[in-house]
Amino acid sequence: MELQTTIYIFVGLSFALYLGIAFWARAGSTSEFYVAGGGVHPVTNGMATAADWMSAASFISMAGLISNMGYGGAVFLMGWTGGFVLLAMLLAPYLRKFGKFTVPEFIGDRFYSMAARNVAVLCLLIISLTYIIGQMTGVGVTFARFLGVSSEQGIYIGMAIVFMYAVFGGMKGITYTQVAQYMVLIAAYLVPAFFISLNLTGNFLPQLGLGSSMAGTDVSLLSKLDQVVTDLGFGQYTTSSAGSMLNMFFYTVSLMIGTAGLPHVIVRFFTVPKVADARSSAGWALVFIALLYTTAPAVGAMAKLNLHGTVNSAVGLTQTAEGIQVNADAVKANGDLYATEASLVYEQRPDWMKRWEKTGLLKWEDKNADGRIQYYNDATKNEVAKGKAEAAGWKGNELTVNADIIVLANPEIALLPNWVIALVAAGGLAAALSTAAGLLLAISSAISHDLIKGAIKPDISEKGELMAGKIAMAVAIFVAGWLGLNPPGFAAGTVALAFGIAASTIFPALMMGIFSRTVTDKGAIAGMLAGLFVTLFYVFAHKGLFFIKGTDYVDMVGGVNGFFTITPEAFGTVGAIVNFAVAYLVSKMGAPVPRHIQELVESVRVPKGAGVATGH
Repeated sequence: MELQTTIYIFVGLSFALYLGIAFWARAGSTSEFYVAGGGVHPVTNGMATAADWMSAASFISMAGLISNMGYGGAVFLMGWTGGFVLLAMLLAPYLRKFGKFTVPEFIGDRFYSMAARNVAVLCLLIISLTYIIGQMTGVGVTFARFLGVSSEQGIYIGMAIVFMYAVFGGMKGITYTQVAQYMVLIAAYLVPAFFISLNLTGNFLPQLGLGSSMAGTDVSLLSKLDQVVTDLGFGQYTTSSAGSMLNMFFYTVSLMIGTAGLPHVIVRFFTVPKVADARSSAGWALVFIALLYTTAPAVGAMAKLNLHGTVNSAVGLTQTAEGIQVNADAVKANGDLYATEASLVYEQRPDWMKRWEKTGLLKWEDKNADGRIQYYNDATKNEVAKGKAEAAGWKGNELTVNADIIVLANPEIALLPNWVIALVAAGGLAAALSTAAGLLLAISSAISHDLIKGAIKPDISEKGELMAGKIAMAVAIFVAGWLGLNPPGFAAGTVALAFGIAASTIFPALMMGIFSRTVTDKGAIAGMLAGLFVTLFYVFAHKGLFFIKGTDYVDMVGGVNGFFTITPEAFGTVGAIVNFAVAYLVSKMGAPVPRHIQELVESVRVPKGAGVATGH
């Protein structure tokens, strides 16, 4: 069957499944709309949480980041999975025991302040809207490549699908839809990884294949990859890092506490019947997430090797009908990488390159007018590599490869069957749509439950609140679509920015709310605002968006190394430290926490069961 037809069938069937589940599980009350009635089984909730968490960033971008960064990409694996451990141990059980619908509601009650609740709503909206830009972009990229439409049209289609199952289904419909989406996305991630690992190493498990030898040789896959990237002028794949050791530490911590502070993930633990189920849900979510996260390093490494095998024949890999095969003779005979034969004739480029060029995520510029594709690091400090490139007449790198295509294009590069490519298309859309739905619900509940019911109209009826939630969801979908169509100039770092804001605002407030009896309402408010301000200021200033009296603040906080070599993506840790410090300092200066609030904190930490979440 033709590739495009196969893609239409797989994507169409997956969408039909999502909409059918949403119609079956549509919400009829505020409890079902916000927390799925509070009766979701821990295993089911763990799978839905995994789908909610594994966004387009995990499915589409993470392996691409690891492919580009090499060993340094481990910060994502350690940070994101470590965050779930924090969430399971330090937050989820206690928040579930408190028995409310939303994170701002907990903060408002614990810090006995409507102002604290409203500040939490502000932070939640900034986090969710920032995060959702990446999801809508992922939807557009996937649709553009696989359905033959523009990325803008893809975003419109994605908005329509999410509208139909999220607005009417609420948390109940989203939960069971996300279970189906998890099954689709994990199959889409693992199946091509099995194929490619088997082709390259003879070992079908990618986790084992990453440490195995190349098929037909005694050379390990990682050694071959190190040789390839260094020959091309890049640093060794297995020794690269995400900046300084301090930056790697701060980056990892920021991702960890940012994960534990993401409101759309936290709210999932309000959907289970008991406190013990919240902890169990987090454990199951880790198991389901680990299936993808332990596979991602192999996918990133093998994709990089496959890409170089297509463009540079000196890598010693050959494309055949069966996939990518090692050609040991080619390695020996073509030892000089910079010979003209080592680059690909543009007119003879494979079909997958032609298809991805249409998306704009793969670009070729013939800088030396020889009709060939030269792919290497033209900014290398390796004088030997640079000298060979110049001697061969190369005028610079001619191929631009967006990291977001690594997972989506990998099956095509490896010449896998059409049904595998179609499955990957369905999986990419499932990943983006599942997280988008969770974020939209967090936005909707913050507006309808925390702002309208909590502050503007406390006497609103349940029916009126449910309608307000659905209207807020619909408006949020259109806002998210607009942001996806018109992303801000700093959109490339929006996912990392969302984690940084969550780390510097929500996580410290929750930790102090659960484990400290001395932090006051004014302390919590000052801490959240201080963490939010310092994080946003540093990120925007680093990107050159602040200019005061002719002074470019990039020179002050950005520059080459930034503040103590800390990059904007890692600055959430600093923001969290500022939040904690300001909150405790302000609390010391004011009146103490009321006695009944101190007793409330003690009761939340008592390891006993809790009643059904009421939202009151």
